[in-house]
Amino acid sequence: MIVGVGIDVVPVERFAASLRRTPGLTDRLFTPGERVTAAGNPRTPESLAARFAAKEAVAKALGVPAALEWHDCEVRTTADGRPELAVTGTVAAAAGERGVISWHLSLSHDGGIASALVVAEG
Repeated sequence: MIVGVGIDVVPVERFAASLRRTPGLTDRLFTPGERVTAAGNPRTPESLAARFAAKEAVAKALGVPAALEWHDCEVRTTADGRPELAVTGTVAAAAGERGVISWHLSLSHDGGIASALVVAEG
């Protein structure tokens, strides 16, 4: 059963400008693992924007955008390169209250826009 669906889009250049303009924003929004690739290289602005869109999409799927901590929703990459969600703390609690037992995530970026689609399944 689908519990919720969330989608979000982020203009990459505007997001990148916010990260440059606001010291500490990257650390506030992203876990250490989200900030770098598997090879240890810093993620591109497109990749970070897509991950931010995923966090926003999770909040929308749960219907509680204001009550969640950014680090409690982490976008990880599987061994075969697919994105997946790891939820803890406030996000896991909200998901549990709504009966979410699994997540589906798709990320994309093209033409200066990053996007994410999240399906919360119960």
